[in-house]
Amino acid sequence: MKESYENQISFPKINSAGMEIVLEYTYTGSINEESLTRDNIIEALYAADFFQLPELQDFIMKTIKNSNLAKNYSPELLSKAVETRSLSENDTFIHLLVEIVATIPLNTIEFNRLSIAAFQYLLFCTHEKEIQFATPEYEVFRYCAILAAKQVSNNAYETLMKWLPTLEQIENSAHKIDNMIFITDHQKVAKELKSLIKFIDFRLIKTHILANFIEPLGIVPTELILSVYRHKALLNNSDLNDARGIPFYRWDELAHGSKLIIEDNEKVVRVLDQFNSQSVRARMILENKNIFEWDVIVEKSCNYIWVGVCSSENFSYESWAGKQPTGWVLGSSGNCYNSDKRSSGYCPSFGDGTEITVHLNMNKRTCAFTVNGTKYPEVSEWNNLPSKLYPGNDGNVMYLRSYTGLIKEESLNKE
Repeated sequence: MKESYENQISFPKINSAGMEIVLEYTYTGSINEESLTRDNIIEALYAADFFQLPELQDFIMKTIKNSNLAKNYSPELLSKAVETRSLSENDTFIHLLVEIVATIPLNTIEFNRLSIAAFQYLLFCTHEKEIQFATPEYEVFRYCAILAAKQVSNNAYETLMKWLPTLEQIENSAHKIDNMIFITDHQKVAKELKSLIKFIDFRLIKTHILANFIEPLGIVPTELILSVYRHKALLNNSDLNDARGIPFYRWDELAHGSKLIIEDNEKVVRVLDQFNSQSVRARMILENKNIFEWDVIVEKSCNYIWVGVCSSENFSYESWAGKQPTGWVLGSSGNCYNSDKRSSGYCPSFGDGTEITVHLNMNKRTCAFTVNGTKYPEVSEWNNLPSKLYPGNDGNVMYLRSYTGLIKEESLNKE
């Protein structure tokens, strides 16, 4: 125990749920993954830490990372962890939860799932940091403002829900806020927002959104808005990037075929059976009316490889992407495939050492490729891709590496 060298041993508050896991591990030397739930996993980790059981700690961490617990309940787990654990830069558990929550678009997280303290810590850990973050900065502000309003009154909450649309709603309509709009308790909302606003980079929010949706609300200091306008006026192409962190992707440990291994901090895919074609997708979801570009480098290929995009719906990672209706891939033969239909002769065949850039235009719902420096036209048959996609590849590859910083998001709604 951590306090075993003291004259008097005192136990911290460890609830029965956490102690039950420790006792099961102590008596049996193992633990069933099913024993860990959203209600006891944080207490179990806290107890394992106190009783200095590193193997149990490692098992709990791996369970959080590789099971549906993280995928389904990471906002709640982060909220509970921030509430019950002392925050430290060396706390690998909390930082694991931060990394997981950061890959979830905020507009998919209900406002009662993430506490203000947890959200503030998430923003602190990702503000001007080199970490993957799935949410555009406007959506970060929207979540902050609505969460702050929710603490003030139901009326303020409903008003901001009405007047702060999602980014997708903004891009699909001519809607804007009336400059005469009055928000009940707007000064109280601004006060609640103050602790969060310092972690928002308003320079990443497009000028027309600042002018039409944020400034009229009167909950952001005028001098801050003016400083952002000045910054944008002095810089060229200042509206190109709209999200914090490094725009890059990692392969998803929870979304790949059973014969594939993900290595090198989730940047490399290796195949175990070169004769069994399987698929893998990246964590980063690609949506809204943006242009996305990323590079894939084939270090060593097997018989065939395929690079492209896939949807999460009705997609099997145990099968070849090109035969599925929700997979769109370019093969090393130079042909494109979707729904087991071939578009022949897109480009020359390729193999080891090939560098491929995928160009995904979510405004036009089209896709094109650059292979070894030569850019080819959009695949004509792929002219109505779904609204949400992921970078995806067939796993019949020895090594497939995605490099940091090679996804570029560029809004088509330039000033």
